[in-house]
Amino acid sequence: MYGPPEKAPIGMMLWRTVNATSRAFDTALSSAGGSRPMWFILLALKADPVASQRELAAHVGIQGATLTHHLTAMESDGLLTRRRDPNNRRVHLVELTDKGEAAFRRMRDAALDFDRKLRDGIPDDEADRLRETLDRLRDNAATILSTARSTHDSD
Repeated sequence: MYGPPEKAPIGMMLWRTVNATSRAFDTALSSAGGSRPMWFILLALKADPVASQRELAAHVGIQGATLTHHLTAMESDGLLTRRRDPNNRRVHLVELTDKGEAAFRRMRDAALDFDRKLRDGIPDDEADRLRETLDRLRDNAATILSTARSTHDSD
């Protein structure tokens, strides 16, 4: 009969860490008047100040309908504006307002403070090794997913 593994599997530890970290990050952003989707949208708009909704959805990694829901709420709160692209009326362009810029700064400060606290007691060289390890884990997961899709497609 098999018992529990001697050491917790990396995937399980990573899953627990992601969940705990996500909840703590959500709390930090909430204290700054924001949310994770709002933060990712603001970050994307800082990278591309006049982005289309399609570009934002791709950058943020959420579906168009979900993005529209968040954009509508953010527009209602005065954080951004949406307008039709004069060159393509089917495209909506999204821009931050001054209020959106202020929200970005508040959430940026909360995110930086969160990151500093999260790394408390972890020397820079260990944090760099962790980044490298996380990159490898992500790459390995992508390979697993790709292999599984290839196997599924060939069935």
